[in-house]
Amino acid sequence: LKREPLNRETLQRAKEMGFSDRNLASIKSTTESEIRAERDRLGLWPVYKRVDTCAAEFEAYTPYLYSTYERPFYNIKDPVPRAECEALAITTPRPKVVILGGGPNRIGQGIEFDYCCVHAVFALKELGYETIMVNCNPETVSTDYDTADKLYFEPLTLEDVLSIIRKENPLGVIVQFGGQTPLKLAVPLEREGVRILGTSPDAIDRAEDRERFSALLRKLGLRQPENGTATTEAEALRIASEIGYPVVVRPSYVLGGRAMEIVYDEESLERYIKEAVKASPEHPILIDKYLIDAVEVDVDAVSDGKRVIIGGVMEHIEEAGIHSGDSACAIPPYSLPETVVEEIKAQTRALALELRVVGLMNVQFAVKDGQIYVLEVNPRASRTVPFVSKAIGVPLAKVAAKLMVGKTLEELGLTEDPQIEHVAVKEAVFPFDRFPGVDPLLGPEMKSTGEVMGLDLHFGIAYAKAEASAKNKVPDTGKVFISVRDEDKPKVLDVARDFVRLGFPIVATRGTAQFLSEHGLEVETINKLKEGRPNVVDLIKNQEIAFIINTVESAKARKDSYYIRESALKYGVAYTTTINGARAVVRALQELRQRGPTIQSLQEYHQGKEVNVPS
Repeated sequence: LKREPLNRETLQRAKEMGFSDRNLASIKSTTESEIRAERDRLGLWPVYKRVDTCAAEFEAYTPYLYSTYERPFYNIKDPVPRAECEALAITTPRPKVVILGGGPNRIGQGIEFDYCCVHAVFALKELGYETIMVNCNPETVSTDYDTADKLYFEPLTLEDVLSIIRKENPLGVIVQFGGQTPLKLAVPLEREGVRILGTSPDAIDRAEDRERFSALLRKLGLRQPENGTATTEAEALRIASEIGYPVVVRPSYVLGGRAMEIVYDEESLERYIKEAVKASPEHPILIDKYLIDAVEVDVDAVSDGKRVIIGGVMEHIEEAGIHSGDSACAIPPYSLPETVVEEIKAQTRALALELRVVGLMNVQFAVKDGQIYVLEVNPRASRTVPFVSKAIGVPLAKVAAKLMVGKTLEELGLTEDPQIEHVAVKEAVFPFDRFPGVDPLLGPEMKSTGEVMGLDLHFGIAYAKAEASAKNKVPDTGKVFISVRDEDKPKVLDVARDFVRLGFPIVATRGTAQFLSEHGLEVETINKLKEGRPNVVDLIKNQEIAFIINTVESAKARKDSYYIRESALKYGVAYTTTINGARAVVRALQELRQRGPTIQSLQEYHQGKEVNVPS
């Protein structure tokens, strides 16, 4: 390929062997668009074949297609040799809309986005559109052969999507529902003349690009944590020093918080840059001030460009710094003042209207000392959309899809924010029991692979239901083991007192035990693993511990206390690695003992309040 000129035969053979335009551009030291232009000049495009779901026993009619660079052949009915394309044989006269899916499942990009894609398909079918799904993940519902009118089982790359668009000539493409994977294609697709339905690619870039985003917040008068972007190690160290430690560091344009870390000093930052990422102009490092003890808040909203409906304001139970996908959260907020919640809603509306969002939008805030900070804005579906939709009884993804093709919120009967009388708690589900050796300590890098929901009329009981569903059941009786970092000791004091009032004896390692004893609590001191036996692991093995509260800071402390968390997983002992998580458990125990759970179905909670979105 390097030596030969890219004539039709060479390109045909390369394509038959699976070389993408990007591969060929790299080999030939040119650009992907140049390769695509050459293919276009030569008339070399893929054809699409149906997957034979009937194993050749009888004719299959399923609209399930894949691409191939089949060579032209002679047909008795056609004197001109040509490859046979089966895509247009199943076309309807209805206007077409292409929906880009989420691609392969991975941490940070899960089935929640597929939920949004499927609901979008249903919504557009109701409006009379031919729906064309593009996805390459056989585990999803969107790739079921009977979900969309037509399914292209293709990778979510610019080359493959453009080939499908060339063949189908749709009204437009929806990139909002598949997470970050299709969102990255918005600007390149628009550059190629493809119409993006919903929020404009420029607005998406305005929210994603660090400098443009900061300018947007300044224009609206909104706060964000101090931050900077570094392209070298020296620049990163300088910015972190100016902002002040601790800081959150991460590569730009990541999903699921991959390679994200909270660093507390210069030595840790140097280690991060050497081990995790290499800073460069092409791959800058984003550095943000870490807001200690802040409450994180997620908001899912939907807009038609002129009006904004707040689907749900979710207060995170774990403090800011834990990845939003790993944190439990509650609708409505369980501890924030109403004035703060209303201000968060007002800021969300201002952001949506300034960006001219059409469809879904997710905003992440942090609240510290009554001040509201904007962490990030995602002008797309978020992983919390299924949870919020079920909690409030409004199918947000269906609403958003209809807005993208021209409907208004007023036409859909949505003129006010949904209100609920119950509490919904989302809890993350972790795969730690399947991956021995993975530390369950939570941080800014996402680790969860699923989620569950608890519903009740009271927060504590809803939280207990969610924990039980996530196999981390709130204990009824037994000893509570506490081992926390120094700065958490004053915070854990009230939690320990509450456990004692509830009848739970306290066991602690030496430093924590001494602090609690000095403040009037009766505490049993237990050895760490390296201090001899009996130690805390012995108690966990003997089923003498019912609940574990364990927080750490430094890498050394994290390593030293790993055996506690590993033993908890191995022997099925409920645990938390945050103080706020411990507070939520206390509240759950108090409310369970006061009134007990309400047993109702999801439908009963929404009785008479369901929102049926008209076509």
